[in-house]
Amino acid sequence: MANKSLFASLLGKSTDTVNHAGGKAYKLSNRQALAQLAATGCLNQTYYVNPESQLNELMQAARKVEPDFLAKTAIYTRKNGYMKDTPALLTAMLATESPVHLPQAFPKVVDNGKMLRNFVQIMRSGATGRQSLGSRPKRLVQTWLNEASDRALLQASVGQSPSLADVIKMVHPKPVSKEREAFFAWIVGKPCDFALLPKAVKEYIAFKENASGPIPDVPFQMLTALPLTAKHWAKIAERGGWHMLRMNLNTFQRHGVFELSGTARKLAHRLADKEEIRRARVFPYQLLAAWKNADPKLPPEVREALQDAMEVAVQNVPALHGNVVVCPDVSGSMTMPVTGYRPGASSKVSCVDVAGLIAAAVLRKNPRAEVLPFDTAVRKVQLNPRDAIVTNAQKLAMYGGGTSCSAPLAELNRVKARPDLVILVSDNESWADRHYGRGTGVMKEWVELKRCAPDAKLVCLDIAPYATTPAYERPDVLNVGGFSDNVFEVIAAFAKGQLGPDHWVGEIEKVKL
Repeated sequence: MANKSLFASLLGKSTDTVNHAGGKAYKLSNRQALAQLAATGCLNQTYYVNPESQLNELMQAARKVEPDFLAKTAIYTRKNGYMKDTPALLTAMLATESPVHLPQAFPKVVDNGKMLRNFVQIMRSGATGRQSLGSRPKRLVQTWLNEASDRALLQASVGQSPSLADVIKMVHPKPVSKEREAFFAWIVGKPCDFALLPKAVKEYIAFKENASGPIPDVPFQMLTALPLTAKHWAKIAERGGWHMLRMNLNTFQRHGVFELSGTARKLAHRLADKEEIRRARVFPYQLLAAWKNADPKLPPEVREALQDAMEVAVQNVPALHGNVVVCPDVSGSMTMPVTGYRPGASSKVSCVDVAGLIAAAVLRKNPRAEVLPFDTAVRKVQLNPRDAIVTNAQKLAMYGGGTSCSAPLAELNRVKARPDLVILVSDNESWADRHYGRGTGVMKEWVELKRCAPDAKLVCLDIAPYATTPAYERPDVLNVGGFSDNVFEVIAAFAKGQLGPDHWVGEIEKVKL
């Protein structure tokens, strides 16, 4: 008589949900769901989900996990995933879910003025169940305002809803010095002792009165309404942070910065500087966005520097052992902006661009890797591993129809391939697969593939904020989410057998509070 438990194991467990596209799927565990939603969610409209539903799903997932894991996820997605809105939201939730964990997470998540204003905005919105800061969050914000450097406060003063002045008025920080008292007063528009203001603020006030002097070292947004020359703009570009430079290349072009002798070479050198790129914690997709948005009139060395920066930004891509297959999803749902739809501000970079970018990056470090783009079937593409990552990413940004995440696995089975590692890069909204009994098409094809390649491992890299998967977690299957280069480190560890039984969740558990 056949061993029923053995054959049940081979067939895979029954699906327990359907995804947003209506396909059979598996629910992620509570911890996996929170990690996935936090690492990919930008709280904007996606192909399948509106912002309100996404917010509710994230908050429900947060309330189903232990408070320490909630705090660790907030820190991980900020420090390793480089996210902004979701770590701030999870930190704000700690104020009601577990106030004792809030002081542990707050200083690691709220690491600049933008994150401070995000946190306060979320707390005041009522989204987490309260519309006031409360005493403990208020003390944390007060401490941040007093301990921040003058430079950090100046940076924080740029932006609204709430502005830094609004935050100061809300929490009434007790200044730790006469100088900080004067600075707070100036920020909120009250009379202050000019002599006690920071040097940069004094220079800014003087420059507003007479723009013929040296340009002050303040955030450039404070200067844009003033009559600036090309030399002024060049100085702004030289002083600005790496992200500021990347995001304002076209602005500098319009203001004649690159017409000044030597400026293009100098700024191109900064864009491609390895240390600056690492300090900036740049998403590879942000460089792709800069490349796609770059004015054709930009000097060639500046455009080339963006490509050089891309090569640096994906250096965490591992050289993987054995036969590697990477499968980017090029279906219709992958056409959505990777950070979701925002009226008038949607990114030009889509999910399919990011999938292509990840595949091109893996190919660069693993030139013998096979790339199988798919929608309802595998699509043919010719790639040269030596081509620029941007070039190969653009070749993979094709647009198909439905989604069948099992298609590349079925193709590997058809040719009796023996891969060591298969990486699916998708939104995991698979619905066009052939149906095989109680499981998903992906698990059926994966079990079949394992007959020829028993040591093979499967990575489902999800770049969208959804909480289902076509392949449930087991020793040979990893579900991981996000689009920072940190996911490459997780994939490399998984491929080497260095992750624990909880895989990605286990990595989050390692965060120290």
